[in-house]
Amino acid sequence: MPEENRILMRFFKAEFETRTTQKKPLKLEFNMGRAFEFRKERKFKRWGHMARVFTKIGKEITIAVKQGGADVTGNPRLRALIQTARSENMPKDNIERAIKRASDKDQGDYKEVVFEGYGPHGIAVLVEAATDNNNRTVANVRSYFTKSGGSLGTSGSVDYMFDRKCMFRIKTDKPYDLEELELEMIDYGVEEIFEEENENEETEIVLYGEFTAFNNIQKYIEENGYELVAAEFTRLPNVELKELSEEDKADIEKLIERIEEDDDVQNVYHTMKP
Repeated sequence: MPEENRILMRFFKAEFETRTTQKKPLKLEFNMGRAFEFRKERKFKRWGHMARVFTKIGKEITIAVKQGGADVTGNPRLRALIQTARSENMPKDNIERAIKRASDKDQGDYKEVVFEGYGPHGIAVLVEAATDNNNRTVANVRSYFTKSGGSLGTSGSVDYMFDRKCMFRIKTDKPYDLEELELEMIDYGVEEIFEEENENEETEIVLYGEFTAFNNIQKYIEENGYELVAAEFTRLPNVELKELSEEDKADIEKLIERIEEDDDVQNVYHTMKP
């Protein structure tokens, strides 16, 4: 990224510190912290759903091997997924089975598909799936929407409401300055960076970047001695989230839970305010 972008980031940082000291609010024109708020919600939802997480990661590993081979040294996506699986305490046998499944002649190819629609109360819902039987998955997802009072839409009907991103969790034993690290990694496609504690109360650095920056960010992490804990592709809503009553929110949560219970479904995103 050009040097002027670095200068701009330093300007905002200096301006923020100055106005904070003077008790004057600074209004930024871009939404910093969107990924942080999104991650809090997603992280909370993962608790108690580890069987689904293992299924999801297993499919992603199989797809990665099909696309890039089983050699981790030449397949950075597979390398990142194995680290993700380990961070989720996925058993080693499960990982090995997912890799072997890619070379199984009886195993059909998984097709990655996206479904778009609206749930009740006007909430946009986007579903990512990996399936070996598209007709089955289409019928199932459509039924979930219909039974909940929503409707499955056409391609592009809600996709524009979500930005595709990549996310990394990393650790390091060496001292670092988070702001300096952010400035350095802007050149590699990182857009947001923050710290969080894992379940062992260890500090991890969380990075969000453009979807297309995955390989560049992973390369920086590996070449600069950081420990890659996990990595994934995700989507962030880019529209104002809709606030619902507790009763209406329960309707959406029921729909999302029904969709997520489908073995073909990998991720569900929505525009409801948490």
